[in-house]
Amino acid sequence: MRSPSATAFLAAATLALVSHAEAQTRAEAPPRPPSVRTTGEATVSARPDQAVLEIGVVTQAATAQAAGTDNAGQLHAVLSRLHSLGSAAEVKTLGYSLTPNYRYPKEGGQPAITGYTASNTLEVTTSDLSLVAKAIDLAVQSGANNIRRLEFKLKDEQPARTQALRQAAARAKSSAEAIASALGLKIVRVLSVEEGIQTPIRPVSRAMAAMAAPAPTPVEPGTIDIQASVTLTVQVE
Repeated sequence: MRSPSATAFLAAATLALVSHAEAQTRAEAPPRPPSVRTTGEATVSARPDQAVLEIGVVTQAATAQAAGTDNAGQLHAVLSRLHSLGSAAEVKTLGYSLTPNYRYPKEGGQPAITGYTASNTLEVTTSDLSLVAKAIDLAVQSGANNIRRLEFKLKDEQPARTQALRQAAARAKSSAEAIASALGLKIVRVLSVEEGIQTPIRPVSRAMAAMAAPAPTPVEPGTIDIQASVTLTVQVE
């Protein structure tokens, strides 16, 4: 059995060894080299080459069956007109709902069903942007009463994104060189490169359609902005 003095001596010796090891590790660790950290940003605009259009038919009736039947009739008419666009436009069902309408008593109590609403939404995708206005007009004229969304897209965003990244990286490098030069330093090597997360800015239109379209619907695709951000850390001396 160790005496209290022996135990204390061992503890002190262990602590001294640990402290010496930590001090030696700190002494051996190389100093952090001087560095410059910059961020470059760039935006590349591109003309969209695809459009996605959401077209809806909403009907109301006293019974669920009547609302569904009326909706089906109007939707068949809309589909028939949209299919006349041919293979240039892809049409598919996006969603369907049949829900009761309620009236809530002012004095409280159980709400009463006053009727039903049926809603059917189609998604139309086309690479022929000249068909967008025609698709809207054909749909509205044949019974569609809800244009939920119109979005212009790029089928392949990578070329524009690559161009934006190159410009952003060049700007980050130029900024680093300017800072180093102003301080009388020079860049030795690149320590790290980080790409920022950017979301393409797409032109999106949301609107309610009237039951009739007396004049062609004007549609302007505009451009899509692809943004890129690059953060560069370089060692200087």
